[in-house]
Amino acid sequence: MAKILIIDDEPDVVRLLAKTLAVRGHTVVTARDGAEALRRAGDDVPDLIIVDRHLPKIDGNEVCRRLRLTPSTKAVPILMMTAAEVALEDVTAAGAPDAFVLRPFLREIMASNVERLLAQRRPRRVTR
Repeated sequence: MAKILIIDDEPDVVRLLAKTLAVRGHTVVTARDGAEALRRAGDDVPDLIIVDRHLPKIDGNEVCRRLRLTPSTKAVPILMMTAAEVALEDVTAAGAPDAFVLRPFLREIMASNVERLLAQRRPRRVTR
């Protein structure tokens, strides 16, 4: 199935998401902050990224912006978790995630959004 990068500094949330996605056959990689997330995504590009909006070091909006500006990750679907409604002006066009999920969330809602984004993603080009 898919490799999913979860970026959140709350261990309980990471465990819940990892378990929810693993039982659906996905491989999960985690990062505790924005800086670690950018390194992990650059080292081994995931099929989908779940990112919390409020992170230490580099916040979720900036993580999205940088991922969108990086050739290897610019087409990777991004699902952003947030505890508050997001004003459109808070998310720049260059770094806009593909979807939002409000926290607290139901596991089924998160899983449904993940599957929808994975189904919509563009196939990666294979270079030889």
